[in-house]
Amino acid sequence: MEEMKQLIDKAKKIVITTHKNPDGDAIGSSLALFHFFKNIKKNDVEVIVPDSFPDFLNWMNDADKISCYDKQKEQADKLFSDADLIFSLDYNALERVGDMAEAIKNASAIKIMIDHHQDTQGFANHYFVDTDCCSTAQLVYEFIEKLEETKNITKDVAECLYCGIMTDTGSFRYPSTTAKTHKIIAHLIDSGADNAKIHQAVFDNNTTDRLRLLGFALTNKMKVFAEKGFAYISLSQDELKQFNFKKGDTEGLVNYPLSIQGIKFSVLLTEKEKDISISFRSKEDVFVNEFAKKHFQGGGHFYASGGKSDLTLDETIAKLEKLLMC
Repeated sequence: MEEMKQLIDKAKKIVITTHKNPDGDAIGSSLALFHFFKNIKKNDVEVIVPDSFPDFLNWMNDADKISCYDKQKEQADKLFSDADLIFSLDYNALERVGDMAEAIKNASAIKIMIDHHQDTQGFANHYFVDTDCCSTAQLVYEFIEKLEETKNITKDVAECLYCGIMTDTGSFRYPSTTAKTHKIIAHLIDSGADNAKIHQAVFDNNTTDRLRLLGFALTNKMKVFAEKGFAYISLSQDELKQFNFKKGDTEGLVNYPLSIQGIKFSVLLTEKEKDISISFRSKEDVFVNEFAKKHFQGGGHFYASGGKSDLTLDETIAKLEKLLMC
C-alpha cells in the first residue's frame, strides 16, 4: 500500500478502466475512484470503458464523462499511452476488456488491479484483490481506507460505491454480504448516499418494453426442470427486437428462476450477433464458476458467472440440457 500511495502521489495522468458490458459494480467502482482522485486534487483523471453501459446507471454524477472505447478509440489510445497509472477495476484478465486489451497491455503506465474475481491473471504491477469480497466497489472503499483517506469519501464517492455494492450483492442478499459490508454501507449513508433514491434509480426506472420483455421471458421462454433443480431462459435476437431491446433490459432476469422453490441453478441464454451470451446463477451447495469455465469459455464467482457459446442458440440449449440432465 505504501508503494501504491507513492505512485498515486506522483501520478499526473490516471486512467480508470473496467470490463466489457459494464454493470453497476463496474461503473459504480470506476466513478467512485474517479471522484475520489478529484477530491485529492488529481485533476487529470479519465474513465474508459470498452462499450456502453445501461441507461439506469446514468444518474451517477459525471457518468456522461466516461469514454467508450468502441466509439472513441483514437482519443482513448492517446489517453492510455500518456497515462502514468492505469487502474483495472472489476476484471481479472485482459480478455475481459475486449478490443481495449492491446492498448492497456502496451501502455507504459504502472497498472494497479482492484478486483474480486477468482483466477487472477498476471498483467498488472500491483494487486488489491480479495476473491471473498462481495464487490469491487467494497474493495475500492477498503483501498481508500488503506490510503487513510476516508475523509475524502464525499457524497459523489459514497453514492457510486453504494450503487456498486448494492447491485453486486443483489440488494445485500447474497452470501458474500458480510457484517463489514453493512458497516461500510452505514458509513456511505452517513457520507451522503441517498439509499432510497439510488434503489429507485436502478430498480424502479423501467421502460414499458423492458417490463413486457420480462413478462414474455417468464411466461413463454422459461423452462423449469424441477426434478433436477435447474431452470433456464433463452431469448433470440428476433425476440429481443420485438421488445425494442436496449442494453441492460435483461439485467437481473437470470435471478428470477432461483426464486422458484427447489431451483438452485439458473441460466439465461441471450443470442448476440456473433455468439450466445450466457449468465449463470446458483445458490446453496451449487457452484457455477467451474461449470461455466469447463463448458462455456467462462468463469466468475461461485454463485454468479458468465460464459459464451459459438454454437447456435438451439445447439447451445441442447448442450446445456444434456450437461444438466446427466
